[in-house]
Amino acid sequence: LDLGMIGNCSFAALVDTRARMVWCCLPRFDGDPIFNALINGDAADREDGSGVLAVDLKGLTDSRQWYVPRTAILKTRLVSPDGVVEVTDFAPRFYDRGRPFRPRTLVRHIEVVSGSPRIRLRVRPTYNYGNIVPKRTRGSNHIRFVGDDMTLRLTTDAAVDYVLDETWFNLTESVNLILGPDEPLSAAVAVMAREFEENTSDYWNSWTRRLALPMEWQDEVIRAAITLKLCAYEETGAIIAAVTTSIPEHADSGRNWDYRFCWIRDAFFVVRALNNLAAVRTMENYFGWIMNVVSDVESGHLQPVLGIGLETALTERFEPGLAGYRGMGPVRVGNQAHEHHQYAVYGNVVLGAAQAFIDKRMTRLAGPHEFERLEAIGAEALRLYNQPDAGMWELRSRARVHTSSSLMCWAACDRLAKLSAALGRSDRSATWKAHAKTIGDEILARSWSEKRQAFVESFEGEALDASVLLMSEVGLIAADDPRFVATVERIEQVLADGAHVRRYEAADDFGLPETSFNICAFWRLDALARMGRTDEAREIFETLLTYRSQAGLMSEDTDPRSGEMWGNLPQTYSMVGIINSAMRLSKPWESVI
Repeated sequence: LDLGMIGNCSFAALVDTRARMVWCCLPRFDGDPIFNALINGDAADREDGSGVLAVDLKGLTDSRQWYVPRTAILKTRLVSPDGVVEVTDFAPRFYDRGRPFRPRTLVRHIEVVSGSPRIRLRVRPTYNYGNIVPKRTRGSNHIRFVGDDMTLRLTTDAAVDYVLDETWFNLTESVNLILGPDEPLSAAVAVMAREFEENTSDYWNSWTRRLALPMEWQDEVIRAAITLKLCAYEETGAIIAAVTTSIPEHADSGRNWDYRFCWIRDAFFVVRALNNLAAVRTMENYFGWIMNVVSDVESGHLQPVLGIGLETALTERFEPGLAGYRGMGPVRVGNQAHEHHQYAVYGNVVLGAAQAFIDKRMTRLAGPHEFERLEAIGAEALRLYNQPDAGMWELRSRARVHTSSSLMCWAACDRLAKLSAALGRSDRSATWKAHAKTIGDEILARSWSEKRQAFVESFEGEALDASVLLMSEVGLIAADDPRFVATVERIEQVLADGAHVRRYEAADDFGLPETSFNICAFWRLDALARMGRTDEAREIFETLLTYRSQAGLMSEDTDPRSGEMWGNLPQTYSMVGIINSAMRLSKPWESVI
């Protein structure tokens, strides 16, 4: 998973450190993976492998990957005894005629850095999850990949014969490839590639320039912020949990999930992290998406996850045509979680929408109509806070009264009380405050285990669960409360492995977890910082940053023994953790200036 990501808030692609594009879905994040070698065994390495867009360098001995600073433009340098090649990848993203220009288009620029390198270009898209090899037709400077439901056009100034036949040739001057809709370009491919790159660079530099960065770890925060921005589907405002599907949580685990959808829980954390950096536009777009979700709810039941176009049916199926990541299937499309009852979602809705009522940077502040809809969500939270559900970890075979779900129901009522006061509705504020106290008192009483001397995963339960670390973050209990301090210490004793933290100690539908869940490690260091153990938190943070790809991406899980990344990538939860931790732990600007 040592990968870099490119995208433009319409779609995304992943490129490995050998300049092979191994993942790209079209026409949007949850679409058909035209490049799917990432989850098709060793397809990228096989001579007959498909689902890849590759630049092969003869005699490759070394490579490295990085981003152009402050942008989403990815560079990969390939080294051989005969010469060095640099590959630039990006998806165009800028404003044109006052509107966002974000075409479903990939741009690849290949240039000689030194020597006389010899390369081969392999352009092998597949359709229908690897089941269909498109028909190829040739033009004077383009190749069409024709399918029943999709036709792509590759326009290039490389010799079309060399591309079609995958011929090795001496790279003596730069070549460009533009892959996108079956439409002719309006200018020469080299001119278009250069203009697209300049305009895209200007866009990202302008966007990052407006971020409110911490004094320390600025490069890491910028990369995390751009990555989160790239996971937002701007057309509707939805935010996906990750770009990929079916990267297992650990080897041969069967814990292979499709994360290309919008979890209301995950999206709230993304919006809050970007808000902390003053990237308000993503919040505005997401507020529109979440209010559409709320408006469509008639029964009161909220799905925890929906499609990025508000699709409610995300029926899970297997795709046998793909072998899986490193051959570790199954490959899943869709996610059963859309059928779950996860009551934390009510709190996540209120938390994700609340700022839209009071933040004067918003183009249009939310008003009474939206507030009434949030109160209806709060009423459901009040009704369900002590009922069994699947929990935030989405257990498939059992239901309990999960502490994390009750906690977010409390947060819904607590934030409605504060929001009511800010809106001058003192009567409603008092009502919601009383409801929050009722829920909060019950959580603190029923989730505390005398036996474990800690808050535990469910009411009257005994198992430790890292999600209870959120109790301090959302404000239910003070970080220096002896019960919370004891809980943190117990979690460190049982669930922590160095800088890493597992989600829970009890076996789930697939047995005992073997890898750590990265966001839990960030929750732990946040708790330590709140408790005054800042030096420890900083040390853990620096360690966690080493478990990213060369390009700065972090996956969902980490093997604490090998340090290997597992789980879908880039995981928005993990990138949020980087931002939140840097903001909390950084020295103030005044300490230097």
